[in-house]
Amino acid sequence: MFLDFMSEVETLLLGAIDQCRFELPENGSNRLQLEISPHADVASSVAFRLAPVLRRSPKAIAEELHRSMTPGPGGLVDQIELAGPYLNFFVNRKFLNSVVVQAQGQECWTGRLTDRAIVEHTSANPNGPLHVGHIRNSVIGDTIARVLKRAGSDVETQYYVNDMGRQIAIVVWGKDRYGLDSSKPDHAIARVYIEANRALNADPELKREIDILIERYEGKDQEVAAKVKSAVDYAISGIEETLRRLNISHDAYHWESEYAVSGEMADILQRLENTGLTQWEDGAFQLDLSGYGFEKKMVLKRADGTSLYITRDLAYHRWKAQHCDRVVDILGADHKLISSQLRTALGLLGVREPEVVIFEFVSLPDGSMSTRKGKFISADELLDEVEKQAFEEVTTRRPEEGEEFRRDVARQVALGAVRYDIIKVSPEKATTFDWKNALDFEKLSAPFIQYSHARACSILRKAGMQGSFDPELLQDENEVALIKKIAEFDLVVDRSARELKPHQLANYARELAESFNQFYRFSPVLEVEPALRASRLALVNAGRNALRVTLETLGIPALESM
Repeated sequence: MFLDFMSEVETLLLGAIDQCRFELPENGSNRLQLEISPHADVASSVAFRLAPVLRRSPKAIAEELHRSMTPGPGGLVDQIELAGPYLNFFVNRKFLNSVVVQAQGQECWTGRLTDRAIVEHTSANPNGPLHVGHIRNSVIGDTIARVLKRAGSDVETQYYVNDMGRQIAIVVWGKDRYGLDSSKPDHAIARVYIEANRALNADPELKREIDILIERYEGKDQEVAAKVKSAVDYAISGIEETLRRLNISHDAYHWESEYAVSGEMADILQRLENTGLTQWEDGAFQLDLSGYGFEKKMVLKRADGTSLYITRDLAYHRWKAQHCDRVVDILGADHKLISSQLRTALGLLGVREPEVVIFEFVSLPDGSMSTRKGKFISADELLDEVEKQAFEEVTTRRPEEGEEFRRDVARQVALGAVRYDIIKVSPEKATTFDWKNALDFEKLSAPFIQYSHARACSILRKAGMQGSFDPELLQDENEVALIKKIAEFDLVVDRSARELKPHQLANYARELAESFNQFYRFSPVLEVEPALRASRLALVNAGRNALRVTLETLGIPALESM
């Protein structure tokens, strides 16, 4: 929809630039400087980009470009206006009519990307349950995967399982020593892990037993390998249960040990040694990246010969790069340094570097969390509390409904509230999750967007069968504004996918819901003459479909009644 309009604008601009014999700098993904603007459907500030090259004022350049452009017959551009150094483009009636017609289809939004992407997210250590910090990783990763799929990419989501680190050795040691209780698997593992750490801190001599377990596992000891697999599988089963509550799943799991056992890690070490940048120092095999701006050396192997997470991660990233066009990693801010070192090391190996989305941490008003100390609020506890509060809100609004209905709606509203509150904030910004704001039906939250979809469904149910319609009758400013907002979906998804910025889609969802409610407030649908009624119902259906597909792409249930 809007991508077609943008393509036509690009063609007009490039033709004018060529006709004027201007030279446009090639760098940058948005080299024509096209943006949706409050003053136009699309505005271009390309004259500012051309000014340093041409050594002329942006206003003079824009004037010359404007004289060289004329919308063609049969196109989507209605008019082009000059506003100082800016060029403003407006859609025509043909475009508006086509949007309403296309949006009647259930699956009318298809993207233009054709690549294959692997998105790795969550990848939490299997030593306890997910907490709120983990789920920001999960929600960002899952939403990016959904956005990429909607944009046309073939996507596989992966969970990288840490089964070789010290933490897992402590879990195995603690599980043998204390046994597991009957609580949810990941919580049971956490209790063992916390108790084991207490014992190890009280008696440092016990730490040698952990070292022995690590050595035996890397030495392919079958007894230890079976214990590790049992403990990790058990923890992951609990983590998966939490992720399902958030409407998140993974397509594949890759274990660290795969890359140690296969010999890929050894090959990585040998190739890095061939760079001449490695050395044994302070009892460890290290990679010196000082020539690339890193003061701290990257430790690749311990003195006892055991490997580190980063070494295995290099092998895993090489495998991912060989099996897709885009490698996307979702990592917390505490991984900034190590991810930069990893990308540099991959560059030395001639391996395509991953696109890394770094997120700042999300917190709760009660403070920080630490799995090691046993002081954390699990994602399960958070979801339980949000569902409880959502149930109270739904009961207040719909007391006449049965408990099963109210609990089902509450569960889906809570899911939407958590996901939306996380994804609406740009990943690089820290945020605090406040369930009161997240569940506010009146504010611009997920329940507000879900309710807009439910309202559209209610209108269509009351109207019954829809007949033919004439989109030409939709002339009111609120009707036109909603049509344009519906049209923007494919552009927002395309940009979110290319730039890996899922908060852009969250912002769009809010704007779409606002636009739909503004239309509904000022444009009566059912109580008008038949021809206009049919056309407005068609617009309600288009809005409903756009809200549904937007919510689904955000991983949020599109409720039909609430």
